[in-house]
Amino acid sequence: MDWEWTAKEYKRACDKQLFKLLQVQWGYDLLQWYMRDEDLLMTMLDDPELIRDMNLTQVELALSMLDMFGSRGFKFDGVFYYNDMGYRNGILFSPDTYMKVQYEADKIGFDYFHSKDMKVMLHCDGDVRELIPILVDIGLDCLEPLEVKANMDLKTIKDKYGDKLTLMGGIDTRIIEEGMDEELENEIKTKFKIGKKGGGYIYHSDHSITEKVSFKRFCFLMELIKKYGKY
Repeated sequence: MDWEWTAKEYKRACDKQLFKLLQVQWGYDLLQWYMRDEDLLMTMLDDPELIRDMNLTQVELALSMLDMFGSRGFKFDGVFYYNDMGYRNGILFSPDTYMKVQYEADKIGFDYFHSKDMKVMLHCDGDVRELIPILVDIGLDCLEPLEVKANMDLKTIKDKYGDKLTLMGGIDTRIIEEGMDEELENEIKTKFKIGKKGGGYIYHSDHSITEKVSFKRFCFLMELIKKYGKY
């Protein structure tokens, strides 16, 4: 750790009264660094106890890192936990497999962060609608980025879980990249109207902003966000 640089960034965030997040990772997305996708998926079925143990080891490391930061005087408002578990057509493994290999690590992590008065924000690409009820049940606070092309419809999810879950994203990057100005304004206006109802919505594109988006276009996007995004 570059503690000197980290302390400067932390002070800057505190001075600006920003919401401070600690980035953490465990689960399927991280384990791809250890095993090829096809091997990992097969092992989740053939030897779920091994994958469960790997996840528990990784979450223990994440919590130890939080304690290390705490011992040096850093206090965070939440965690940004990134773990892609889906793709365009659904989740990469069944809810039953999730319960066997990852549920326990998530529950331990979420409970510990909440004990420190920290919110849990999950970045999870793809269509993960089947996992949302489980994630809500174990205490997820915010789900991001709600990928439109993967059927993560903001209105549907808002109607079903809006009283339990903050939603972040759902703005179609394809419209940001290629849509006419009127189409982009309608996307922002419509999605914000849905998301802001009753509170609990944060702007974000549904995937990374690519090099196809010019700086002028991005500035126009920011103007629309300021116009329609205020509560």
